[in-house]
Parts: sequence; C-alpha cells; structure tokens
Amino acid sequence: MDSSLLLIKGLKRSFVAPDGHRQMIVDVPQFSLAPQVQQALSGESGSGKTTFLNLIAGILKPDSGSIQLDGADIAMLSESKRDRMRAFKIGYIFQTFNLLQGYTCLENVILGMSFGEGEDRQFARQLLERVGLAQRLNHYPRQLSTGQQQRVAVARALANKPSLVLADEPTGNLDHKNARESLALIREACRENKAALLLVSHDRDVLGNFERVGNFHEMNLAIVPEVIL
Repeated sequence: MDSSLLLIKGLKRSFVAPDGHRQMIVDVPQFSLAPQVQQALSGESGSGKTTFLNLIAGILKPDSGSIQLDGADIAMLSESKRDRMRAFKIGYIFQTFNLLQGYTCLENVILGMSFGEGEDRQFARQLLERVGLAQRLNHYPRQLSTGQQQRVAVARALANKPSLVLADEPTGNLDHKNARESLALIREACRENKAALLLVSHDRDVLGNFERVGNFHEMNLAIVPEVIL
C-alpha cells in the first residue's frame, strides 16, 4: 500500500489561449509527498506552479489524472465536495495573503475555521500568539505591516489542522529579513502541527533552506513560459 499523503498521477490541465487554441499548462506524470514532509518546488513565473497548487487544492479541476490526498481522489469530487476536502485537509498560504480587510486578525482566522469543524476561538488565539501577534488580535489587516499580514495568513492556513499546507511564493512580497523570518515560521508551524508542506518559489534563498527541492520545469512536461499563471 502506498504511504504517500499526496499522490498525483497523469495530471493534465489546459486553458484556451487568446488565439483560440487550447494550451497545455500542467502535464505532470507523477508526484508524491509523504506525511509531514516539507518540500519546495522551484520554477519561474509562467511555469504553471500556481495552477499546480490550485489543482491540488481543488480550486481547479484537472482535464485528466488523479490527485489522491489521504486516499481520496480530489479530481473525482464535485465542486462542493472539493471545497469540503480543502476545508478539512488543506491549508493554503497565498502570495497576496487574501485576508478579509473588514475583519480583525482573530476574525480572519475564525472565519477560516467556519469551513471546517467550526469556530474554536481559543485555538485561533493560540495560533496568532504562536506567530507573534498576541498584541494584534483585534487589529485589521490595514493596521499591520506586510510581514504581520503574512503571519495572519499562516495562522489561518493552520486553523483547521490540515494534513497538507500549500504555500505559493509566500515570501514574494517581503523584504529579505522578513522573508527569512517568515519562512522559518511557516516551517516551524507546520512541524508543530504535523502538517506536510509543499512550497513553490523562484527565490534561490528560499529554496536553499529546504533539504528536498524539486524542479517544476523538469517535472512538468508542458512548459509555456509566455503564459503567466
């Protein structure tokens, strides 16, 4: 029996280009990730990295192939069931953080819980305290620095105790010092919560911190550098 947390086979996703022809963006024959393992994928803009993560998260549906997470094939689920799988099994750290501006730090994390097992205010506070925001619980995103906003995003990604955390260029909007500190925080928080981590980046400094680094350009058979996704 395969012991992988995430097992991908024959994954393909295409889009219709401006000139009308169908352009293959993701064509990954096989990829796997074991429980609690942390791996980075390198790749330039336009290589399909974000599309790949969105397929794993169930935000997008593949043209073909399987994406098994904890033994369940995400690719075979309806949109509502993919949403539910994502809520319970996957945490996502976006490059732009995607915080809700009209809600406080604490409310952003609690809202993330509402899609899973439900509100746990104490755990939400604990997560924000863990990422160094104990004094910012009732602050709004606009009242935080960029680095602090990312810390809220990390706490929110862990709110439902996922088995897998996806991180899409999570340090792309940070300066070097904040990027280094935030990366360490993401990795430590995932370890503490026993979540696997799959991070994509083109930053060599970020990639240099990982023992396991794959090259998405080599992994993905469909290379379309002119398409920015």
